[in-house]
Amino acid sequence: MVQENASPPSTATPAQGQDDEHAPPLPPRPVRPVQPVQTSGNDSSTATIEGSHLQSKPTTAISSMNIQTLSFPDGSRGTFSTPNENNAGDTDQSTPANVGMTSIGFNPVPGDIDESMSVMSIAPTLRPPGDLESLLVGEGSKKSAAWTLLRSQYAAVPPFETIHIEEGTALANFTDEFDDIPDEFEKNWSDEDRVKLWKSKLKHFMILSSAGKPIYSRHGDLGLINSSMGVVQTIISFYEGAKNPLLGFTAGDTRFVIVTEGPLYFVAISRLGESDYQLRAQLDALYMQILSTLTLPVLTNIFANRPSTDLRKPLQGTETLLSSLADSFTRGSPSALLGALECLRLRKSHRHAINNAFLRTRTEKLLYGLIVAGGKLVSVIRPRRHSLHPSDLQLIFNMLFESGGVKAGGGENWIPLCLPAFNNRGYLYMYVSFLDVEPESERDLTTAGEEVAIILISPDKESFFDLQQMRDDVVAELKKKGHLDIIKIAVHQGRAKMNDIAPGTNISHFLFKSRANVQFCMPSLLPTFSSLISHRKLMSLYHNLHSTIHAKHTHIKVLHCVREDSTSLAWITPIFEFYCVAGPNASRAVITQGANKIIQWAKREEERLFIIGGGVF
Repeated sequence: MVQENASPPSTATPAQGQDDEHAPPLPPRPVRPVQPVQTSGNDSSTATIEGSHLQSKPTTAISSMNIQTLSFPDGSRGTFSTPNENNAGDTDQSTPANVGMTSIGFNPVPGDIDESMSVMSIAPTLRPPGDLESLLVGEGSKKSAAWTLLRSQYAAVPPFETIHIEEGTALANFTDEFDDIPDEFEKNWSDEDRVKLWKSKLKHFMILSSAGKPIYSRHGDLGLINSSMGVVQTIISFYEGAKNPLLGFTAGDTRFVIVTEGPLYFVAISRLGESDYQLRAQLDALYMQILSTLTLPVLTNIFANRPSTDLRKPLQGTETLLSSLADSFTRGSPSALLGALECLRLRKSHRHAINNAFLRTRTEKLLYGLIVAGGKLVSVIRPRRHSLHPSDLQLIFNMLFESGGVKAGGGENWIPLCLPAFNNRGYLYMYVSFLDVEPESERDLTTAGEEVAIILISPDKESFFDLQQMRDDVVAELKKKGHLDIIKIAVHQGRAKMNDIAPGTNISHFLFKSRANVQFCMPSLLPTFSSLISHRKLMSLYHNLHSTIHAKHTHIKVLHCVREDSTSLAWITPIFEFYCVAGPNASRAVITQGANKIIQWAKREEERLFIIGGGVF
């Protein structure tokens, strides 16, 4: 054996022995002997090839390439390789492959390695670094720049983007959910087809009396569903006879929830995955809507005298209010889910000036004064010892902005109304005035839903002209100071966007509820959740988070959920409730960091986002 460039062994001197930080020099590297090679022809001269320059590393190329595996959001996997720059051109340096194999007890032979050995036979599997399953440890486990770039891009994938609605799923025909079922006079529709169409609806609300008389159904006329209501009434009566009231049951993927209020039965039938608590809250809202029309004493007296009374006549004209309320539950209502109101975002000084204008023009007959814009509360003035319950305000908002009956009339409206949470035994009188409302034929569709309304409530039924004069004074004051234009600009701007609230985060949407103020805020739904199906999927996810974290005998304060199409987080404290949604690749650290940014923003903007106290007299 011939050794080239072999250094003589060195001995440690006392001065050198004190320096233990320097590693000893590498041992001499063996080289292949010079091999004679016979040239062509009769020339007996030989050429030599140095074996050390033919091959410096094993031929598996493990140490000179980083082979990495990438997991994509759709579940597929791919591999790509990047050059290992640390090892290029350095033949004396030990390779990461050797380091990794030595660490797991495998000592490679210096020289030839068995070519039949599998690459995966030396892959360390004891500690794979997360999603990146590298074939090597040591330097090979570092995430390359390509991986970091791809990972950051895929973390920003919005929720529900990778999952498509397939035939047979619950939301496949959700866009047809609110279409009316043809009545019995339609010649092209048989009764069998009408019943099939009725059964295809994902959510139903029914109201019937204890005597089995149908009162209301969201889908289908009463002639179509009369037999179904009879079956429901029979089942409920059977359990009541056994003194074990029926609260709900499940049939396949459909949940039935029953609420009994005096002589009335309220039934919710849903395939949207809502909890019993949430469905009962929706049925309670329908009951409150009926009480707002009749009051509790009137309703009780009707059935006390005649239990088989048909309640459809006293409720005639309120079907649109019940249907608009039911449809808001089916589409998904954050206000109904959280039991809170959404306020228009305004500067504290502007809101304070609006409250003062309200108070300066107040009449003695006023009980409550409200300014509402775009379905959001702008200002409220109230007596010191009275406050409006969110459920009562939801009934008012439903009447004014959802059903469209009052708004379509425009101008001024004088409406007797019972607010059940305030007093379910009597009426109040509500004066409503929409500002700058044009006739429906001339109304600009781009400003639909941006109307500004002044609502004045009084217990005196003879106070119409007093409230009308107060309305004129308030409008004059607001126009004089320019506050009415400020309100219109804020309504037109809409909700804040996620990039403005917490730039750089991968959270797509959130709900933040201030528990002390019973109000909530959320960002714009555009563009990710603008469609009907994506909005319903978002609200279904919020319903699942809410039902899980508020379940009985549960002490969860923070809930992190990972699904195939989204990642979500719920967080409740005595001060706030927070729910957010991100894409399927968002890690726990990313979504937690984003949640902290949003909560800090909500604390900074609290006096703009929420009405704290309001005007009190």
